[in-house]
Amino acid sequence: MCRSIKTLRRPDTAATTGELEAAARQFVRKISGYRTPSTRNADAFEAAIAEIAHSSEHLLEALGVAVEEGPDRWTPRAAATAAPSHAR
Repeated sequence: MCRSIKTLRRPDTAATTGELEAAARQFVRKISGYRTPSTRNADAFEAAIAEIAHSSEHLLEALGVAVEEGPDRWTPRAAATAAPSHAR
């Protein structure tokens, strides 16, 4: 079940609220089996994401990881941009 779960936080930096929300969204999608909920289930889907992000923030704080307000910085595009380019 967990083979496709991606790391959403850099280990040597503070976590951001955006990263926690992205991780929670990934988990809810995985556990529910839906990438996007139906209109009827959207409120429950979003409530679960908020609840999991909140619990994740408590977990990280208990582990001594700082959590700051901010966007999800860990995206495939950002990772590719940060990697040095060897092509000339």
